[in-house]
Amino acid sequence: MSAYDLILAGGGLANGLIAWRLRTHRPDLRILLLEQDAHIGGNHTWSFHASDLDAEELDWIAPLVTQRWPRYDVRFPDHARTLEGDYCSIASGDFARVIEAALGPALRTQARIVALTPTHVALDDGTFLHARAVIDGRGPLPDAGLALGWQTFLGQEVRLAAPHGLAAPIIMDASVAQQGGYRFVYVLPFGPDRLLIEDTHYVDAAARDADRLRANIAAYALQRGWRITQVLREEHGALPIVLAGDVERYWHHLRGQPCAGLRAGLFHFTTGYSLPHALRLARRLAGLSVMDAPALFGAIRADARAAWREQGFYRLLNRMLFLAGSPDARWRVMQRFYRLPAPLIARFYAGRTTLPDKARILSGKPPVPVLQALDAARRIHPHQIGTSA
Repeated sequence: MSAYDLILAGGGLANGLIAWRLRTHRPDLRILLLEQDAHIGGNHTWSFHASDLDAEELDWIAPLVTQRWPRYDVRFPDHARTLEGDYCSIASGDFARVIEAALGPALRTQARIVALTPTHVALDDGTFLHARAVIDGRGPLPDAGLALGWQTFLGQEVRLAAPHGLAAPIIMDASVAQQGGYRFVYVLPFGPDRLLIEDTHYVDAAARDADRLRANIAAYALQRGWRITQVLREEHGALPIVLAGDVERYWHHLRGQPCAGLRAGLFHFTTGYSLPHALRLARRLAGLSVMDAPALFGAIRADARAAWREQGFYRLLNRMLFLAGSPDARWRVMQRFYRLPAPLIARFYAGRTTLPDKARILSGKPPVPVLQALDAARRIHPHQIGTSA
């Protein structure tokens, strides 16, 4: 039996950042990060707006940033726009390279977890590990206390036969056929002839047809005049979009188990962006004087409850997006949003929407049927919504 102050189960974004922060700011702690694969971070690209973070967070995260652009584009059937402001991406390869080197012996890869409690972890090779606390960061936890929509995506990083000509990312190209939900293509230019092209859908269920999404990417590249010569890698996922729920029931079901990331509900409920929340949780935990399971569970639950209260407006917008109007017309909601002032859009992504912002977003002629929007607004309990975890 090995004894640690903290074991982090799962080497994803949130747990990786917590481990990195503790290793560099609390070297006195005996920590261990467990990852089932050969490297932490999986096969992902995490993006964020620089305006989402404060100066200390930007300085801390800088070694991980793969690419930074000074602006980004959005495109819709009746509207296109360029918005100024740094947009940044972190590739999982860079995430793993920096954090694995910092962790050294505090990282154990190819460690498959078969069971855990707030203070113990059992591995499939029979190893039994003990710690004062265990943080579970192994992705979202399905729970009947939440009503969810989903942001499903499949992305391919590709090499082209010729330069693509993009000067900035396209974070939403919703001029494409919608296919039964809000669909857009997300494009990051990582080099003159190298792109990440991601086909994204806001839909009612987490299941996705990978072959159809690959075909969508091929068709989009062809339509743009890009000839793909090589698919360098592929990533995919399904992010929860919270419509309604009982946060107290959710945390009661965790039974004192500290958790992080999507499992803790620490992400932007509309966009799915989670890096700002993960950074703040890591900083918060590194500042705790007591590092045991009850203290960590209490601190993380308090942050998650606060995030839940602060994101009530986003849950309202999500219900209007998913429950009002035709799924193929959801793009109209987003097109209208992207006609609003740029500072409002930046505050929305940062999760700092003000009361005047909320009034501005909801004012004017709605892009969905009024009666359906009002009906969606009142459905604040999961049992009132057919879409669930």
